[in-house]
Amino acid sequence: MSIKPIRKAVLPAAGLGTRFLPATKASPKEMLPLVDKPLIQYVVEEAVACGITDIIIVTGRGKRAIEDHFDVAFELEVLLRDKGKDDILKEVRAISDMANFSYVRQPEALGLGHAVNCARNLVGDEPFAVLLADDIIHHVPTALEQMMAVYRETGSSVIGLQQVPLAEVIKYGVILPETISAGLHRVVDMVEKPRPADAPSNLSVIGRYILQPAIFDCLDRISAGAGGELQLTDALKRLLKTHQIHGLELVGDRYDAGSKIGFLKATVALALDSPELGPEFRSYLKGLDI
Repeated sequence: MSIKPIRKAVLPAAGLGTRFLPATKASPKEMLPLVDKPLIQYVVEEAVACGITDIIIVTGRGKRAIEDHFDVAFELEVLLRDKGKDDILKEVRAISDMANFSYVRQPEALGLGHAVNCARNLVGDEPFAVLLADDIIHHVPTALEQMMAVYRETGSSVIGLQQVPLAEVIKYGVILPETISAGLHRVVDMVEKPRPADAPSNLSVIGRYILQPAIFDCLDRISAGAGGELQLTDALKRLLKTHQIHGLELVGDRYDAGSKIGFLKATVALALDSPELGPEFRSYLKGLDI
C-alpha cells in the first residue's frame, strides 16, 4: 500500500476568543504570547518539524495580525540589521521562512467542521493534518510526530486522544474504542459532548488530527449538531462507515490554552523548560510566599 506523505496542515483560527476578553477585543487569541511566541507559532513549528511544507490558516474578521506575523517584516528586518542585532534578525526571518503560508476566511463561526471545510480547495485530494492552536501538548516527540508514526504504519486517519475524568466528557468528542495495543485504538464509534451516563468511554478527542480527504464529502453531508455548529466529530462518525480511523492516546503534558487557567499553566510550564528563563524563573517561584 502506497501511503501519501502529509504535506499540508490546516489551522482553524477564526474563533472570537471570548474567554479572553477584553484582551482579545482587538487582538486574535492565537496571537497571545506564550512566554516569547504567540500561541499559533507553537503548532506551526510542531507541524513543520514533521515535514509539513504548507500551512493553511483559516481566519476571520480581525485576524490580520496572524497574517502579518508569518509575513516578511521588511522595515523591522532592516532596523535589526542596521543595529547589528543579527541573532534576533535570524529568528525573525525564520518565522516567515518556516513554510508556505496561505489563508482562507471563515465568514461565520459555524464550528470546527465548517472551519476545516473552508480549507477544502487549498487542501485538495490529499491527506492533511489539523492542529488547534490553543491545544498545547508539551513533549518530545511532539503530539503530531507520535500520530505521524501511526499514519505511516496504517495509512488511515488518526485522531489524538486523552483520557479525561468522566464528569468532563461533556466538553469533548468521545470515542468507542477497540483497543489494539497500549494507547492505540481502532475507533468504532464517536459521539460529540455526551452526558457522562451516555459516554462510550472517557477517551476524548483533543486538538490534533490526521485526516483523509474523504472527510470533506462527509462534512458536506452533516447538519448542525451540538451547540448548533457543524461538528468535525459528526463528520468523522460518518467517515467511519467507509474508512478506518485510529485513535492514539497522546503522550505529553496537555494545556488548554484557550482557557485562562490553562494558559497560565502552559506559561509556567514552558517558562520553566526554557534554557534562557527557566533557572531564574524557578528560583523566583521557590521564593514566593504561597
